[in-house]
Amino acid sequence: MEYYSWILAFHIMSIISWMAMLFYMPRLFIYHVEHSKNGSAFTDVIKIQEEKLWRIIGNPAFFASLVSGVIMMVLNPALFESGAWLHIKLTAVAVLIAYHFSLNYFRKELLADRCEKSGKFFRFYNEVPTLLMILIVIMVVIKPM
Repeated sequence: MEYYSWILAFHIMSIISWMAMLFYMPRLFIYHVEHSKNGSAFTDVIKIQEEKLWRIIGNPAFFASLVSGVIMMVLNPALFESGAWLHIKLTAVAVLIAYHFSLNYFRKELLADRCEKSGKFFRFYNEVPTLLMILIVIMVVIKPM
């Protein structure tokens, strides 16, 4: 347990980086969809940004968040006896993980020019991580139930 605080600090930093990608990738998708109709060179730049955001920031931060979170649970199994808040949080995290992989699906569809989704769809989809983040932070800080 002497390293628990260091692992927690690393986990928080990883989560911040992961959330940055989760918030920004759908915004890139909006630009991608709205500019691809014109066949502009800007779309080629967006494709590069999407790929780099996924490969250099998003995926490493996701795995760092996942590994550090699992390590914290292994080091402190009493968390599972501290109330329903952890189970609610982990459920929200599972949905966030599914969202993470859905972004890669949409990224690949956009890259291949097969995506039928609109900019309006991605504007709505961009709100999902915000709502999940609110729930997760409330569960961790307030620890209701």
